[in-house]
Amino acid sequence: MKRAMIAAAALGLVGATLVVLMVGAGQVVAALATIGWRSLAVLVVYSALPSAILGTAWFVFEKPWAWERWRGYVWARLARDASGELLPFSHVAGILVGARTAILQGLQPAWAFASLTLDVTTEFLAQIAFTLAGLGLLFVRLDPRSGVAGPAIVGLWLLGASAIAFVLIQRFGMGLFTRIVGAIAPAAAERTAETGDLIAQLHRRLGRFWLATGLHLAAWIASALGVWIALRAAGVNIGAFDILGLEALIMAVRSAVFVAPMGVGVQEAGYALLAPLFGLPPDVALALSLIKRARDLVVGVPVLALWQAVEGRRLAGLV
Repeated sequence: MKRAMIAAAALGLVGATLVVLMVGAGQVVAALATIGWRSLAVLVVYSALPSAILGTAWFVFEKPWAWERWRGYVWARLARDASGELLPFSHVAGILVGARTAILQGLQPAWAFASLTLDVTTEFLAQIAFTLAGLGLLFVRLDPRSGVAGPAIVGLWLLGASAIAFVLIQRFGMGLFTRIVGAIAPAAAERTAETGDLIAQLHRRLGRFWLATGLHLAAWIASALGVWIALRAAGVNIGAFDILGLEALIMAVRSAVFVAPMGVGVQEAGYALLAPLFGLPPDVALALSLIKRARDLVVGVPVLALWQAVEGRRLAGLV
């Protein structure tokens, strides 16, 4: 598995390099120099808004709402996103780190995993809506029979299938899963059953389920608007709806090829292919992709360092 991840990352880097060379390395560097620091500064500062919304989307499953715990959910979401973008195994690592961080913030393990399961599910549902909006904006500009939106449609189908599978397993499969865990690892059976019961309870909180879905959709939109603000601050004149459509499809393409670590190569190819359809030159789009990766490093590395420090202090206290 480790070798496969390294090979996938190397292949992604080669792909990203080829995309830059095809567009023109000199043009991309020039675009990066033009919009770089201003866009990066805006994206770093602005990232606090979608992070707060995402943490709130997880928090709303609590009943009653204990607002003193809200910051713990936001911090756990920050750790989840940072590890998901920067660590191997991407999304899986993010989910595990997010759950672990929530537990360190005082949440019971069963509740942390159950609420995070619902959080991931509602995020999937919100991304489906976001991708549909992106496809709609693309079809306004383009003949839908052209085939350009094919990768995004694949991503949409994968997201839809995953969301349906998540919901069905949570609603009808937790009993079977608990019995299997009990047979394989009896020591974990009680905690697994408790988590399954909590998931079933959370599914019955339909108001909160759809509130979380709406908040996730708001976070997707806010994140895309942050990209638009960053480009406008750097002097790039492009419409907000164009950026919304582009970002929706880029995220769908990344989801369709989720096995690529950190979406390396996939994100760059998506920008080079789709950005011109929304009026953004490919060299500027690739510069934007690099700036977003720089934003992930500027925000994510301190978060992971702090998370590691907290873990280290906890382990030292156990010795």
